[in-house]
Amino acid sequence: MANFSSVQILFFVFITSGIAVSATVFTLENLCPYTVWPGILSGNSNTLGDGGFPLTPGASVQLTSPPRWSGRFWARTGCNFDSSGRGNCVTGDCGGVLKCIGGGVPPATLAEFTVGSGESGMDFYDVSLVDGYNVQMGIKPQGGSGDCKYAGCVSDINEICPSELRIMDPNNNGSVAACKSACAAFNSPEFCCTGAHSTPMTCSPTQYSAMFKNACPSAYSYAYDDATSTFTCSGASYLITFCPTTS
Repeated sequence: MANFSSVQILFFVFITSGIAVSATVFTLENLCPYTVWPGILSGNSNTLGDGGFPLTPGASVQLTSPPRWSGRFWARTGCNFDSSGRGNCVTGDCGGVLKCIGGGVPPATLAEFTVGSGESGMDFYDVSLVDGYNVQMGIKPQGGSGDCKYAGCVSDINEICPSELRIMDPNNNGSVAACKSACAAFNSPEFCCTGAHSTPMTCSPTQYSAMFKNACPSAYSYAYDDATSTFTCSGASYLITFCPTTS
């Protein structure tokens, strides 16, 4: 019997439509001057990093996804968990648990991925402010082929957030912890792209989404902001940085 390595076995197993589909490595690094608790939501049963963990300033961790994984990453801030993993976060909380089994409570900056999609095996990724903003975030493809552009939001939107969108930090008096989307703040169709405003033709940018877009041109600012906010790459690994200093 031939002696196949695990890498060789994976290579043979994930040949589909004549295309080799491999696992994807995500590196999460924290350049914020404070601890963040990454939250992770998987679009299938393959949960990465048990759904969440603490990441101290300067620390990084690598997570390997299976082929054709989809999901999102975000930062939780101001968290306090007990020894059983129960607690809460000021922003991005996911049900009061360290290991998320669902999405985070807006507002939160999101890094979204669909890897190895379709017959082409293309990865699609973006940084989204549609659910609001809490920390700066960047996605940098490493290796790979295709367009493979940097995506992110390197501006501190909390500093320019209008008063009607602000979430204040109860642990730091006078500090803005996050900036809500206009949809979350006002729950009206023109801001949420619902009802009569549910199509790209009827839901246009608003003064609030324009504020997000001007601050972070490569990030999603509202639901139909696809043209300048969705990026593609093939066969890459991805560096996801909380509080990046530059793109």
